[in-house]
Amino acid sequence: MNRPAEPELITFGCRLNAAESETLRRLADGAGLTDIAVVNTCAVTAEAERQARQAIRRLRRERPSATIVVTGCAAQIDPAAYTALLEADRVLGNAEKLDPAVWRSLAQGPRQRVGDIMCIAPRPTLAVSEQRSRAFLEVQQGCDHRCTFCVIPYGRGNSRSATLDEVVERARTLVRAGVSEIVLTGVDLVSWGRDLPGSPALADLLAGLLHDVPALPRLRLSSLDPAALDGVFVRLFATEKRLMPHIHLSLQAGDDLILKRMKRRHSRAQGLEIVARLRAARPEASFGADLIAGFPTEDEAMFSRSLALIDEAGLDFVHVFPFSPRAGTPAAQMRPVAPAVVQARAGRLRDAAARAQAAFLARQVGQPASIVVERSGRRGIAENFAPVILDRPAPPGTIVTAWIHGLERDALAGTLLAAAAA
Repeated sequence: MNRPAEPELITFGCRLNAAESETLRRLADGAGLTDIAVVNTCAVTAEAERQARQAIRRLRRERPSATIVVTGCAAQIDPAAYTALLEADRVLGNAEKLDPAVWRSLAQGPRQRVGDIMCIAPRPTLAVSEQRSRAFLEVQQGCDHRCTFCVIPYGRGNSRSATLDEVVERARTLVRAGVSEIVLTGVDLVSWGRDLPGSPALADLLAGLLHDVPALPRLRLSSLDPAALDGVFVRLFATEKRLMPHIHLSLQAGDDLILKRMKRRHSRAQGLEIVARLRAARPEASFGADLIAGFPTEDEAMFSRSLALIDEAGLDFVHVFPFSPRAGTPAAQMRPVAPAVVQARAGRLRDAAARAQAAFLARQVGQPASIVVERSGRRGIAENFAPVILDRPAPPGTIVTAWIHGLERDALAGTLLAAAAA
């Protein structure tokens, strides 16, 4: 049976990309485009780009008549490489992909539309990825920092923020549509507000949003830079129970010299200190982090300090990235670690992360949990970000209480008790 012609989105990378992909679907629908496939790329690692190119070629084989559009950070940073792919019909930059006029004129427009990301409009577009129960809401774009390993500022531009009023309006719309949990996303979320009048901080956005949208049951944050989390944020985290007790930190390494060579703004001790302060504020909180294995010049002792950080910080969810040199970044010019060593160290980090996550999940057994039910009706997310599989379905979008009676694969197994909110 032939597949019906309809927009198809393939998304790589971060939650911000996921939110924007839903916007792209709506823009394609609004422009009357049906036989179209969009690949929203990521430039964080060479592997992400390889997978994107593979997806583009696969789409051409599977949908020979479709218009294939390539966009996202990889396309923004190196548009010529993607325009050179015979399978790609159109290449759009990160600003152009969110312009309705571009989609309306897609068939007549040039094959490549990629402008200077550093010269785009001052505010993000408040892209939203809705999943009925949860929604990812973009409130910030771009980054003013220049970590030596990172190309994302060249794909996203400098930091710019949506206003509190804009965020509140969009959040109210989501809540009216039945969303029970909103996840705020951004490239550098803690930079929110610095470009706005009065330079408000992220804590101001959170306090204002929770005050102005009292019907929002749960608010969650995506990855945070530990260097920018101050006492005001910690106090809000301690007192505002609708702010979910899960913090994911962009730690990247546990060795001070490597952090300095990465041009990070925190030390090992400062990373450990902010985790300790947040844990003291919310003892029930869980913590995640990003860690890079095999950064240039990293020796075994340096790596050991990163490995030890998982236990010392009490990390529950760890995303491990083998170092991937990105052309044009300072780190690409530094003395590399042998690829086999990079992969071996990434494996050791992943093994330690898996043990830490398994121990965290085991500690939840024998306790109740408040869970927002996702689209399937059988899966959900606990307040501390633990995934839960329910013993029977519940309406998507509801918040239910379940008794955690065991483990099921890499998730908790829960017996449904009651609905806490609709």
